[in-house]
Amino acid sequence: MTRMRCFGGCTRPLPARLHRFQGADPAGLPAYPQPNNMALTIPERLAAACRKTPERTAWLERLPDTVHDLKRRWALTLDRPFDGEEGSCAWVAPVTRADGSSAVLKLGMPHWEGEHELHGLRFWDGDPTVRLLAADEAWGAMLLERCEPGTTLRALPEPEQDLVIAGLLRWLWRVPAAPHPFRPLSVMTASWSNETLADAGRWPDAGLVREGLRLFRELPHTSPTEVLLATDLHAGNVLRAQREPWLVIDPKPFVGDPAYDATQHLLNGVARLHADPGGTIRRFADLLGVDPERVRLWMFARAAAEPRDEWEDDDSLALARAIAP
Repeated sequence: MTRMRCFGGCTRPLPARLHRFQGADPAGLPAYPQPNNMALTIPERLAAACRKTPERTAWLERLPDTVHDLKRRWALTLDRPFDGEEGSCAWVAPVTRADGSSAVLKLGMPHWEGEHELHGLRFWDGDPTVRLLAADEAWGAMLLERCEPGTTLRALPEPEQDLVIAGLLRWLWRVPAAPHPFRPLSVMTASWSNETLADAGRWPDAGLVREGLRLFRELPHTSPTEVLLATDLHAGNVLRAQREPWLVIDPKPFVGDPAYDATQHLLNGVARLHADPGGTIRRFADLLGVDPERVRLWMFARAAAEPRDEWEDDDSLALARAIAP
């Protein structure tokens, strides 16, 4: 699965979606000078992601000034930013507040799919997400509760991950009262469809892709219930904590079909999907209490028709063929 999609604060395997740096820190990571002459470390994955568009390049160029301003306003002492495999779409660093408590400062690069992360964290209010302690909506900056020890759920075997993810999703799913800022899931699938249609000349199996596109149009409008979805919940976005055993980070909220929310976790475990796609989907759907057929159709649509950098992707197309309607 070759495409890496970026949803605001993580690197997501799917059937997997500048600037010259001045200087480097001792670990070899790129660094920008800050107004106070202290270098701001920029993880290379984030730098690479920001090189892809002028908007993100401009955001990255402003980042040192923005961090310096937030550090002053929120009275923060910064530590080295996180630089793991999940961190390609946001600058995230542990900080110490004026009262000595620990927190995390996060600034996400421009990305429309993650536009309402801040609003989602306010809506869930730590139940079961990390808590939002402060925010600057103009800059998309968030001061977040820090999870300790912060180990990701990836440390557990996949069957144990299934149990945790299913419990967290059932906990997250609730209906937001109107008015609310959250977009329908159909907005995301329509955007993906437009991107895929623009790439039609590279489709290796037009019939398969068009069936996926049909489901992208149909599925958002046929759900028996709609709730606020996380859309990006997988084991890398769940951290071990003290307030609760596990807390969710990086939600990308849209309102829609709960069955959709099964897909990201499943797509991050492709080996077992290829070994037993039907059984894997049914077991996880049963844990969630959702219709396994709808999960299968969402999985097929994503594997067949979600936009990607390379269309000659045997893994994703093979999965689509294995679970085709």
